[in-house]
Amino acid sequence: MPIALSLAALDNLPQTVTRPAYRRADLKPGIVHFGLGNFHRAHQEVYLDLLMSAGKAHDWAIIGAGVRDSDTAMRKALEPQDYLTTLVELGGDPAAARVIGPVVDIIPVEDRERLVETLASPEIRIVSMTITEGGYYLDSATGRFDAAHPEIVADGRNPDDPRTVFGLILKGLRRRRDRGVPPFTVMSCDNIPGNGEVTHQTLTGLAGLSDPAFAAWVGASVAMPNAMVDRITPATTDRECQKLRDEFGIVDNWPVFCEPFRQWVVEDHFPLGRPPFEDVGVTFVPDVAPYEMMKIRILNGGHATIAYPAALMGIHGVHEAMANPLIARFLETVERTEIIPIVPPVPDTDLVAYYELVADRFANPKVGDTIARLCLDGSNRQPKFIIPSSRDRLRQGLDVTGLSLVSALWCRYCAGTDDAGNPIPPNDDSWERLRGLALRAKDDPLVFLDGLHDIFGDVGESPRFRQLFAAHLEALWARGSAAVLTGYLAAA
Repeated sequence: MPIALSLAALDNLPQTVTRPAYRRADLKPGIVHFGLGNFHRAHQEVYLDLLMSAGKAHDWAIIGAGVRDSDTAMRKALEPQDYLTTLVELGGDPAAARVIGPVVDIIPVEDRERLVETLASPEIRIVSMTITEGGYYLDSATGRFDAAHPEIVADGRNPDDPRTVFGLILKGLRRRRDRGVPPFTVMSCDNIPGNGEVTHQTLTGLAGLSDPAFAAWVGASVAMPNAMVDRITPATTDRECQKLRDEFGIVDNWPVFCEPFRQWVVEDHFPLGRPPFEDVGVTFVPDVAPYEMMKIRILNGGHATIAYPAALMGIHGVHEAMANPLIARFLETVERTEIIPIVPPVPDTDLVAYYELVADRFANPKVGDTIARLCLDGSNRQPKFIIPSSRDRLRQGLDVTGLSLVSALWCRYCAGTDDAGNPIPPNDDSWERLRGLALRAKDDPLVFLDGLHDIFGDVGESPRFRQLFAAHLEALWARGSAAVLTGYLAAA
């Protein structure tokens, strides 16, 4: 009989399941984390769980927080199981399951005063975030803070009643300053180039809308280290919940399944201290930028490269896409000829070997990652993962045939049907805008580039890029994705 996960049930779980080697009652909070989604639970929580099980970092437990409906849903799922999570690593045979428990509470979304008071507490020394690439209020074309975003405008006008993550962080910082409590470190765990610098832009930009002096204090006083994070973590579906019941005898409302690989590279800037993460494999460096660019360009860019041709060809799983010779060769060709050559050197790292590891990770059939997940939120991911590589190559006068095809495939996908005419469900906050432009681009390809200047920026103005993009898109509509990939590979 499957056992419902809870603190009281830990001793009754199957012996094959690893359990926390610490008492939850011995933990004290030191971190507030915004966005307790699957990636956070497969990454930061795992590192903390390993430390805590080794008898360390017991004063660095996590209090969860959020502002979205998804945060409410996560709290509803985790509260009955005492905020425990079952993590299943899909690599070995059999898969390994462990219950992790660094989260001691999740504050309800609606209880903003309690959250601000928690942020103001001296015991909280780090505030971390996993709020997705689109959660930082950036202008896609410039990469700068978007002060005109409606949610930012609202918080700028009402700093005492904030509704965004950044508005709440600022209110907590203001309360600490007024009480003479040193500011916590703000640590982004999202896949954004210079995520600490981006966090700095957004926090100071929002603060400056209502109180320039406070914005200056935030900019000068609050540590915001850059970090690179990596672990492929698919969305949880009924399939994963049932698999956990069948194979491990556990009922978990929201388990996490992920690959065995994980990586975290962080700039060591934590004035109020931090857990000894280096003891469990985290790399601390003076400059995270080289690692970050490697990961974003090669791994995230690789995901974007295979996502749209696979979706247009009706392929469901990432490993299935990698088993398709056309898509696998397309990825390898674009990576080796256009992406890897412009990635700056990384200390003690062979970039080609890194790519080969990435390709092997993509091909892991046990992970069950989906093409639909990779296609999600393209309007925020394309300008971070693909378009910068095109921009760098164009500025050096280098070929962008493959990268422009990646962008054309995204455009064709945004038209809302695959090559067989099956509908593609909306999966982007800007879907209606994207779909309208993509449908018009069937007859006039450049409409997509001109209508999305906020995404493509100067890349969309490049005559060479425009020429290649238009030719690719016309071919995709005329001949389909498989034929276009075949032609590209034959000419490469």
